[in-house]
Amino acid sequence: MSGARSYHAGFAAEEQVAQLYDRSGRVVCARRWRGSAGEIDLIARDGAEVIFIEVKQSKTHAQAAEHLTARQMARIYGAASEFLAGEPAGQMTEVRFDVALVDAVGRIEVLENAYTA
Repeated sequence: MSGARSYHAGFAAEEQVAQLYDRSGRVVCARRWRGSAGEIDLIARDGAEVIFIEVKQSKTHAQAAEHLTARQMARIYGAASEFLAGEPAGQMTEVRFDVALVDAVGRIEVLENAYTA
């Protein structure tokens, strides 16, 4: 996949996932949030809980899942920590890390608390 096509496919996948969260009542409050440690694709709120969402898009859900590396997870943790510094409860904020897998036909599989699995 070319760089531009890959970028647009990733952007479209993020938009689909954001709409899914919004429809379920978990409001997306940030898209492509960037801290010094890295970028978080989507950040949503479910009451007081903050949900950090990594979106992975590929031909199949399994292939999309393979694209998430330990190094990436560490960067997301670091960026999430920076984001939480601006929250009223700071690092004590209730959080969850989800991974949203999007396949070639746009089906979405959300793995809630994916990093603890």
